[in-house]
Amino acid sequence: MPALTFLAAAALTVPATPAAAASGDPPEWTQPRPPLHLIGPITYVGTRGLGAYLIRTSAGAILVDATMAENVPAIERNIRSLGLRLSDVKLILVSHAHFDHVGGLERMRRDTGARVLAGSGDVAALRSGTPPGETSYGVHRFPAVARVTPVADGERVTLGDVTLRAVATPGHTPGCTSWAFRVDDHGRAREVVFAGSITVAGNRLVGNRRYPAIVRDYRASFDRIERLRADVVLPMHPEAADVFGRARSGTLVAPRLLGEMARAARVDFERTLREETR
Repeated sequence: MPALTFLAAAALTVPATPAAAASGDPPEWTQPRPPLHLIGPITYVGTRGLGAYLIRTSAGAILVDATMAENVPAIERNIRSLGLRLSDVKLILVSHAHFDHVGGLERMRRDTGARVLAGSGDVAALRSGTPPGETSYGVHRFPAVARVTPVADGERVTLGDVTLRAVATPGHTPGCTSWAFRVDDHGRAREVVFAGSITVAGNRLVGNRRYPAIVRDYRASFDRIERLRADVVLPMHPEAADVFGRARSGTLVAPRLLGEMARAARVDFERTLREETR
């Protein structure tokens, strides 16, 4: 696919999931934490339970996910504490259209002036503020995002000296996207994957009228993720890959981790599907 290039002059443990919203969100989702440098140009700027990652480039910064609306002030403080202005954030990449990952997206878009990019299957949901598909926990709307650029599977997004590749991993949502790119780790090339969610997390697998291809998409994504090379896995719920613990212990590089996560998620998915079809 053709690359999207933006210049500086252009303005396994199943993690906590949206299903928890039915009985109150996990407190970790809105607990601030200071920035944490991870590897290469990547710094964690999210909360204790919801991932937001900042990538510095030669032409500004890229933010991966904005998380919940309540978290925007804390994320913005973290960005500023790194010596950046909010206007230095030129791109915001979206993992998937659920309120815990995009509830703060529209405010972050306005505050930074950044361009928002998301998997094409989630663009309509982002523009309407209504999550895609049917779930066991009901509909949790979020502020509609005024401007979103759709990104296709395999499309490359470039800002300055950083290029990321969109990897379609649908199932959790139709447009769920993982983002992959290569970083220099003290002279060694590492493949980093910002992993889109692959858990069932309350999604209705049988009779999902708003997302009839959900079962097929989940299975195809498990196959794809198991084959995807990832030296470093950075998920949108950090505890899913023990991001903080691995950063502290110097074990972020774990080439087998993504495959292990996909296999565990597949087992949980198939068990849930059997239960729904009884």
